Amino acid sequence: MKEDLTLLEKKLGVKFKNKELLRKSVVHRSYLNEHPDFALGHNERLEFLGDAVLELVVTVYLFNNFDNPEGELTNWRASLVNAKILASIAKDLGIEDFLYLSRGESKDKDTKARQYILANAIEAVIGAIYLDGGYEIVSGFIHHHIIIHLPTILDNLLYIDPKSNFQELAQEKVGVTPVYKVLKEIGPDHAKHFTVAVYLNKEEVARGEGTSKQEAQTAAAGAGIKAKGW
Repeated sequence: MKEDLTLLEKKLGVKFKNKELLRKSVVHRSYLNEHPDFALGHNERLEFLGDAVLELVVTVYLFNNFDNPEGELTNWRASLVNAKILASIAKDLGIEDFLYLSRGESKDKDTKARQYILANAIEAVIGAIYLDGGYEIVSGFIHHHIIIHLPTILDNLLYIDPKSNFQELAQEKVGVTPVYKVLKEIGPDHAKHFTVAVYLNKEEVARGEGTSKQEAQTAAAGAGIKAKGW
């Protein structure tokens, strides 16, 4: 499957003149550790380029379509190009099936590390599209696959940090500041997993999980907003 990139081109909606550029965009550094004779390098330089191209296209779109202050536009852009959303888009496009990974990385699915690999890969793909087809082609790709998610982000206020949002809502609606407590902490130091509950006074509103206390608190806050119907 990896050898024939036609299916990936179809999923991306982009036809490459230089298919090796596309292939290189899905080569993770770990693959080269096990295959030092592989003809292509890894995708990190393409990722570097793609990150800048993505930011430019999104910035131009926001500048041309909204009169909001710089701070708001910056938050909207950050929400649109964060690793979680990019990884999700990469999965939807089937990029994961074409990744060149080491055996260890291949087994490590559904982890935070895999999320970053996918996010970096779609940025590398964007870099490859830009080099192969130019600005118009890559702009069309970014509009069709990434900017399309902006209305959902704006409608659901996803650009606002859930902890800040929950605190503001709690103080406004019930006059209480949320308190977070760690309920469970498991795993070795390098792979901790936390379960955190958020309380309003003595009421446990919701729980969240994550690989850090901060991540678990953020998840709990997001769940708390849903639980309260706010």
